[in-house]
Amino acid sequence: MDASHDVHEPGSARSSEGTALEIRSLPGRPGIRAAGEINVITRSFWEHALVDLANAHTDVSFVELSDLMSIDVGGAAALAVTAQRLPTGRIVVDRPPPELERILDMFWPGLSTIEVAGR
Repeated sequence: MDASHDVHEPGSARSSEGTALEIRSLPGRPGIRAAGEINVITRSFWEHALVDLANAHTDVSFVELSDLMSIDVGGAAALAVTAQRLPTGRIVVDRPPPELERILDMFWPGLSTIEVAGR
């Protein structure tokens, strides 16, 4: 998925080492669902999906991460920066891997534009 794609289009990225990230739109609510891993190999794909999410954002956007195995600091940073740049509203992150909340608390304590749900 590149930055010109709409968040409603499914997409995936896979490296030659087998690292994969799949991103799809959420049925019935504004947002995306990510499955796999967010790391240095898949990060640009993640960042493009977040740009699309921000461009479609109105008040609340949802990011479903229950099928995400891991996210690195760079992936968390991309999410935090996206949330900070929203003109209004927030991003609700549903069931993220435990490291995401720890990273957000460590580097972006009190960031009110991200709400972590379904811990």
